[in-house]
Amino acid sequence: MSNSKDLANDFKSGGVYSCPVCRQGQISEMPLMEAVACNFCRHIFTVDSRQQSLKMADSSQPLSWRWNGRRWQNATRNDAELGWGVGLAAIALVILPTSLIALSAYIFPPIPGSSLSWVPLFWMGLTFLSHLAFVVSVVVEYYQFPVFAYLQAMRRRLFHSS
Repeated sequence: MSNSKDLANDFKSGGVYSCPVCRQGQISEMPLMEAVACNFCRHIFTVDSRQQSLKMADSSQPLSWRWNGRRWQNATRNDAELGWGVGLAAIALVILPTSLIALSAYIFPPIPGSSLSWVPLFWMGLTFLSHLAFVVSVVVEYYQFPVFAYLQAMRRRLFHSS
């Protein structure tokens, strides 16, 4: 990022900064518009110079970031991090239901050689994956990480770099 501004600078329009979505490209002003765009993932952002923030204009989710002088931070979090209690609750939400299914399969095992003897193991895996997916989706929503936009940018990088 040799073109990017000095890391200690305030966010100023007209500058070139790293993209908060793909983290690969750089955002810069679009000609004849009051917006900026990334040269890699091509997302468009509106700028609030007074608040030192960006808001993604081409998304249905209200994604916004604030410039802290060195990098982009989520504007809606106000530097509140998830604590250890939330982490323990997330682990419990994944482990406890899976353990209950595993315990029931251990106490009441299927008849050996039956055609449905695979169901308890499948049910245990499905319980684990579904609860894990729920926890991951809540974390992604909390940190406002645009997964699909990031994957699209990575796919573009892989196929256009060759």
